[in-house]
Amino acid sequence: MSKGTPGVRYAEVERETTETRVQVVLDLDGGSRRDISTGIPFLDHMVQLMAFHGHINLGISAEGDTEVDDHHTVEDVGISLGRAIRNALTDSEDIVRYASNHTPMDDALILVALDICGRGNLCFNVDFHREKLGDLSTENVAEFFKAVAIHAGANIHVHKVCGSNDHHVCEAIFKGFGLALHQATRHNERRGVVPSTKGKID
Repeated sequence: MSKGTPGVRYAEVERETTETRVQVVLDLDGGSRRDISTGIPFLDHMVQLMAFHGHINLGISAEGDTEVDDHHTVEDVGISLGRAIRNALTDSEDIVRYASNHTPMDDALILVALDICGRGNLCFNVDFHREKLGDLSTENVAEFFKAVAIHAGANIHVHKVCGSNDHHVCEAIFKGFGLALHQATRHNERRGVVPSTKGKID
């Protein structure tokens, strides 16, 4: 993990390419401020839900080549959010590290498990029936979380237990990840004890 400032779990990330320009401001210990504008309204809605249930302050501003499609913007928002999570923590952070939950949303039930271990990996076992939800391509939901996982240094598992309504399924995914992120980044009751036998999260 990166070298953050002990006691301050805040990060700002800017990423600019020929395809997108993304700015992220993150406070893991916030909880009430959310300002999300990615140019993809359905993604804005999902990330707002994630931040609300994750009890984090989050600002995201993105401009991308959405006239081509939504892929570059979705992926680069995920990259920037992942980097912000990583930068907000130190490699000696005494966090819980692990979290998992089953999140229901009407007919949908989603399992999200998270290990903030310093190594990025995504296992995404969700099938969607629709190609798009609003202006978000459903295939890019996995791309978003893959980017978050790699750049946050987190092992993320997302599995659909059941669900026929894709909106409900997607909503449960983002809510579940927010809940898991909040739980995994809480301070360990054993203060000063890094949750790894290696002595650091890496």
